[in-house]
Amino acid sequence: MKKCVYPGSFDPITNGHLDVIIRASKIFDEVVVLIGNNISKKALFTVEEKINMIKQVTKDYPNIKVDCFSGLIVDYCKNNNIDIIIRGIRNYSDYESEYDLYQHNSNINSNIETLLMMPKPENISISSSSIKEFLKFNCDISKYVPMELVEVIKNKYNTL
Repeated sequence: MKKCVYPGSFDPITNGHLDVIIRASKIFDEVVVLIGNNISKKALFTVEEKINMIKQVTKDYPNIKVDCFSGLIVDYCKNNNIDIIIRGIRNYSDYESEYDLYQHNSNINSNIETLLMMPKPENISISSSSIKEFLKFNCDISKYVPMELVEVIKNKYNTL
């Protein structure tokens, strides 16, 4: 069985994330959406909320699993017999940071491959940070996040 991991903070999950996840699920037997804990970012959602949101929007894809981890992705991969990391990129700056991560991961474990995937053009400019910025100014986010999560995301932001 060919498995991959798609790590990220997913705070919140966007249509760009979902695009990459679903397309990866058509290539791999199992896709693990791995929620990481990025200590340099202040999270809007708890890990449990993120897990529930991702499970909700991927419920029709039985080969998509959701997990969380607060260590090195390469360690998670080794512990779970996964040898492919999927990374989403939207632009050159994403590429540069992903290239650096690839080099570090390869130095730690050269058996793990990194595949870069771009979301479809209509989802390429979306980021979790831009969703939070839109919410700050009360903008419509329905084009950028899964429809079933629009109210959940708005309500969470408005309770801060």
